[in-house]
Amino acid sequence: MERISWPLILLFGDSITQFSFETNAWGATLANKLVRKCDVLNRGLSGYNTRWAKHILPKLIPNSCHAENIAAVTIFFGANDSSLKEENPQQHVPLEEYTENLRSMIQYLMSVSIKQDKIVLITPPPIHEPSWEKQCFTKGFKLNRLNSVTGSYAKACAQVGHEYGVDVVDLWTLMQDGGSDYTLYLSDGLHLSDEGNQFLESKLWPLLEKKLGALPFILPYWNDVDNNNPESSLFPKE
Repeated sequence: MERISWPLILLFGDSITQFSFETNAWGATLANKLVRKCDVLNRGLSGYNTRWAKHILPKLIPNSCHAENIAAVTIFFGANDSSLKEENPQQHVPLEEYTENLRSMIQYLMSVSIKQDKIVLITPPPIHEPSWEKQCFTKGFKLNRLNSVTGSYAKACAQVGHEYGVDVVDLWTLMQDGGSDYTLYLSDGLHLSDEGNQFLESKLWPLLEKKLGALPFILPYWNDVDNNNPESSLFPKE
């Protein structure tokens, strides 16, 4: 029996991706917009960095057969990689290695026949240091991230996207554009608030819409189904 299969979007990232299926968050909003056109898979891993992620990606898409149904992939890492080494060695990844890890993941996707036009890189958002410092203090740590350092990682991410002709949502730059008060986009100085989720989705959706706009509505509208002979109208012979 032939299986009905939905195209897939893979959201691959850290906690900002893991939390993206919360109410009104960016991943949930995308999934809602793509109902009956595409399945949105959340593979966000809180606390993870690119050093670990590059080993996980091939387990998520092990070969070209598994890649056939992939309509798009987002790669959203850097918020943990950019941690200060002296304060957070467990998550820190040096900038040069972070850059190479992103290249490695793009190259892997290309090796399993996922073309560049199906990939979107998302840079880490800015850090609001006073707010994040409060979070660190409550856990007994010193401030372990700086906005200027995260900016270097965001710039590297954007440059990798340019190298490979991959779309990039440069959250770090966009949220601070024109000296904007970006604190409203962050819930705790690092993770996204409701406004931040809406902002990211508003920047990501136009890129995905270009890639996914031609996807058909899966199965007929209910009033187009012949209730006396449903099978023939549900599955018309081509």
